[in-house]
Amino acid sequence: MINSIRISNIYVFDQEEALEFYVGKLGLEVSADVDFGPMRWLTVRVPGDVNREILLEKISPPSLSEENAAKMRELIASGASGFAAGFTTDDIHALYKDLKAKGVDITQEPVEQAYGTDIGLRDPFGNHVRITQLAQQ
Repeated sequence: MINSIRISNIYVFDQEEALEFYVGKLGLEVSADVDFGPMRWLTVRVPGDVNREILLEKISPPSLSEENAAKMRELIASGASGFAAGFTTDDIHALYKDLKAKGVDITQEPVEQAYGTDIGLRDPFGNHVRITQLAQQ
């Protein structure tokens, strides 16, 4: 039986730019950065969370053919990729102000929902990300 999610991926166009965004702006940390020759295995995680990682996967061979990679880049850039990742925070309003000051593309300001308060944003490539402060139970 499966009992946890260990790793997932977000397609990115440029891994250095992805690092600037996911580490420099969102505050994640690098968990692995390995050169495998034809590809770079670059993962990030919430600081201290050793159980879950996100692969910042460059849209290119060998994982995709060049033809499919071009199609994927076009779809992601247009915003058609849908939800890419969701994170939580203890202070959504402070985080919102910080991200806005850093020039992050905010697509939805803080909104109260039944489950808590969340914001929407896009990474530099067009991926949709949400951050939520969960409601008190």
